[in-house]
Amino acid sequence: MLSTLPNTFRAWRALRTDLAVVAGLVGLDIAARLLPHAPDFTPVAASALFAASVLRVRALSVVVPLAGMILADAWLGFYDLRVTAAVYGTLALPAGAAWLSGRWRRPVMIAPVLVSSSLSFFLVTNFAVWAFSPMYAANAGGLLKCYIAALPFLQNMMSGDLFWGIVLFGGYWLVQSARAAKRDDRHALAVRA
Repeated sequence: MLSTLPNTFRAWRALRTDLAVVAGLVGLDIAARLLPHAPDFTPVAASALFAASVLRVRALSVVVPLAGMILADAWLGFYDLRVTAAVYGTLALPAGAAWLSGRWRRPVMIAPVLVSSSLSFFLVTNFAVWAFSPMYAANAGGLLKCYIAALPFLQNMMSGDLFWGIVLFGGYWLVQSARAAKRDDRHALAVRA
């Protein structure tokens, strides 16, 4: 029983760290949505992928985009439930993809996953807008107009996903590198002493 105590403390510390990361990412998502920004230039998809890449309890990664969106929408206002489901689902997609496939968590996959996420968001959410709102005619021409009208949002989404991906993953890499350098310095000092 006593031998499992260190593992329990380690697991508790890891969970606390994961929950702090989740809270920080949700806070970032909310702030980015509430503060002035270009439409769809938010960290929501990038934070979902980042969470899936760094959290020990990877299932928590889906909480990041969903909680960020729900809490921000509580302030901004909700819209058609069917469109909301399409938006929330596609924003959680990067977390789910990385959660299900370990190879998608590799650094080389970050940009392709974020670009795919932007394209999926564009295709799914605009189809939902066309299908569930009276803004566009219920025919192929209406769908085409919907997609054409949304092209500037796709550009913003892709730019935002890539920018925030660089900020989150780059910042994490810098922190990890600084920690490793500090450990190496302490080790070198200990060896000399």
